[in-house]
Amino acid sequence: MNKHFPFIFPEMAIVRQKFFKSGISHIPEDIRTSFDRIPDQFQSNNGKTVAVAVGSRNIDNLHIVVDQCLRFLEQKGFKPFIVPAMGSHGGATAIGQKAVLEKYRITEETMKVPIVADMETQCIATHPSGLNIYVSKAALSADHLVIINRIKPHTKFKADIESGLCKMMTIGLGKDQGASEFHRYAVDHTFGIIEEAAEILLKKLNVLFGVGLLEDGYGKLAHIEAIFPDQLIDREKILLENAFNMMGSIPFDFLDILIVDHFGKDISGIGMDSNITGRHRDIVGDIKIAPNVKRIFVRDLSPGSDGNANGIGLADFTTSRLVERLDIEKTYVNAITAISPEKAAIPIYFDSDRKCLDACARTTGVANYNDLRVVRIKDTASLKHLQVSRSLESEVLENPDMSLVSPWHKVTFNESGNLPEFFSDE
Repeated sequence: MNKHFPFIFPEMAIVRQKFFKSGISHIPEDIRTSFDRIPDQFQSNNGKTVAVAVGSRNIDNLHIVVDQCLRFLEQKGFKPFIVPAMGSHGGATAIGQKAVLEKYRITEETMKVPIVADMETQCIATHPSGLNIYVSKAALSADHLVIINRIKPHTKFKADIESGLCKMMTIGLGKDQGASEFHRYAVDHTFGIIEEAAEILLKKLNVLFGVGLLEDGYGKLAHIEAIFPDQLIDREKILLENAFNMMGSIPFDFLDILIVDHFGKDISGIGMDSNITGRHRDIVGDIKIAPNVKRIFVRDLSPGSDGNANGIGLADFTTSRLVERLDIEKTYVNAITAISPEKAAIPIYFDSDRKCLDACARTTGVANYNDLRVVRIKDTASLKHLQVSRSLESEVLENPDMSLVSPWHKVTFNESGNLPEFFSDE
């Protein structure tokens, strides 16, 4: 790419970060303790059905949470079944949505209940703005509803209610039709309508309870809470604040290059969490916050993303191997449903990491490559270890929550011009 000057990257080192760490050591027991707080009147003497809404995020030990919830419902006399509540994910098909759950070890065989994944919906209410609120017909067919989801800051917007139980109920359960309608109205009415729509649905749906999950800075399950319908909205707001305070981060500002090794739907709804990268482009508003990166280079698509590369448009450069692995149809369906075609736009790509990094460096405006402020991460959900350039050394040494765990060394590339595998986060 650069025919006049040899590309020499700055020296890099591995650093370790300290985050809030979960105190949970026995997940099944903690889950059962949460369910034990549910009053005895939450039971059925005649086998009433319960649709258990489960989403498409790679939540720590989600399969254990779902299994324990199902067993609890059965012990109380209910007949539970699972309904995928993930909007247009999985290519907006029943087969695709069941396949997404299978990646998280949630199948009819492992959970011992049916998974009803059809995409039919019904409009059951209309928001004062004119928004039609759709809900899965499979969920509506049940006597009761239980919602299981992680509560965390959203990648697309900021509000009192972001990603969590309310969003799953109002958007995820609406399948492709409901999610499309919701995103379309949010352009003019903002995603604050999630809270208002949730208030409407809580009066329309017979929700038994929600299961709110929080993860610590290492991506491990840190809190499990059964929440009753009359408390769900207010409690989710509090848990969102807690989730934000527990999140990991990239503790630098004004970076020249951010290298993201793995990108995908199993990591974040837009492949890489904008709360971590600091970058988001969207019709409802752009976000640019710390670490304020000039150039983002995404190396590869996560196998767990199932070809969905929605969000790749937030990168400046990527590799031909990622482009070859993406599923255009799944990516486009997801991006269009979310009213975000810009996030499916394929950036400039080259056939090696070296060429991509050369292009990154040459477009930062930094004359001396040794001065480049560079961070490399495994993915935006794995921030325990970072690889950083020498220019960040003083900031590392001044931060009590960071420590060097390797010497400074020259960056090496293999014979194909690609970086070696990232330092393990284990």
